[in-house]
Amino acid sequence: MVHFNWTQLIPEVGHEYGHVATMGIASVVVLSLGLAARVSLGHGEQAIAPVKSFGLRAIFESIVEFIASISEMVIGEDGRAYVPFFSTIFAFIFVNNLMGLLPGFTPPTDNINTTLALGLFIFVCYNYFGLRANGLGYLKHFLGPLMALAPIMLVLEIISHIARPLSLGLRLQGNMVGDHTVLGLFLDLAPYYLLPVIFYGLGLFVCFMQAFVFTMLSMIYVSMAIAHDH
Repeated sequence: MVHFNWTQLIPEVGHEYGHVATMGIASVVVLSLGLAARVSLGHGEQAIAPVKSFGLRAIFESIVEFIASISEMVIGEDGRAYVPFFSTIFAFIFVNNLMGLLPGFTPPTDNINTTLALGLFIFVCYNYFGLRANGLGYLKHFLGPLMALAPIMLVLEIISHIARPLSLGLRLQGNMVGDHTVLGLFLDLAPYYLLPVIFYGLGLFVCFMQAFVFTMLSMIYVSMAIAHDH
């Protein structure tokens, strides 16, 4: 079933490129919020002073602190260096997921092209981080612990690494399609009064969890890549 999307009204977009246009809107929202949060941070002592009131700065600081704690738990002390990367990934996917909760919009993350592109991006990044941290020695882990098993391990490791971006993309896309479909069905069954609020709450939870799971798996892949015990 093809659902109406406001982005279809943009010339040359149509249904085929609706996810691209919606992702562009989400990207502008993320950048705008990031710039606004940076402005609210201030300079000098004001930038490091504790937040005294709830606002955009408090929200972003909470997100960054949450990502930082998870990064340190998964990666260790080196995890702090990757907090900006993981925070950006989380915020980008979360906002794209949220687009599906707006009437007349379809989340870009329910399109396989978008999610596979995100998975490939993580694939390129964690391999780059691994090479940067371990040099060419990073490639040794593709051969396994024993040289006698190197040919077999090389094939298995290549298959394993190829499966990672595919699993990241398919998992995110499948869950967002399911969430969008279920939300639409329940809203059709209960379109009035306060009942839709419950389903929007569940949709918000799914949007958050899928962004969190994607970010967490990315952390695990980075942790495995930069480990010095290859």
